[in-house]
Amino acid sequence: MSAAMMAALDNVAGQYVPVGGPIYNEVTQFLYEEALALDHRDFDTWASMLAEDLRYTAPLRVTRTGPSRNDDIVTNARHFDDNYGSMMGRMGRLATKSAWAEDPPSRTRRLITNILVRETERDDEFAVNSYILVKRSRYDDPTYKEISGERRDLLRRLDVGKWQIARREIIFDQSVIGM
Repeated sequence: MSAAMMAALDNVAGQYVPVGGPIYNEVTQFLYEEALALDHRDFDTWASMLAEDLRYTAPLRVTRTGPSRNDDIVTNARHFDDNYGSMMGRMGRLATKSAWAEDPPSRTRRLITNILVRETERDDEFAVNSYILVKRSRYDDPTYKEISGERRDLLRRLDVGKWQIARREIIFDQSVIGM
């Protein structure tokens, strides 16, 4: 992780929430329910999990050698940089005939692990790091495509058991996204 990424995370994150505590369990449940909604293509449910001030990004990862080898995240270029409106547009397009690349739809499985939750300066927002592995199959092909990465979320607690994603940054492990 680059020094800039560590500094950005430290600016929003405070003490760790204890694993197994009530907030940790709510966050974990929310992330699992989000994965379930996406894997079942329940985009209406997923849309309700997104805050209207959403920022959803994936910076580029580059391969470097020498002294700068650990500074491999490029934050001024991204695979995508979405907000609530553009994300709603993406989901709306999936319901049309113009989404030919997803007709028939992919079958996916999202595995969420290594969840760590930290307090922020706001009582209703928590910084959440997690790892994700997405497996995807298409048509009758017996092989899977997969992609892995780290997610850095800012989750907002609206009420007991009710959360929304306010920010998400996905750091893919691959430099070149193959799917």
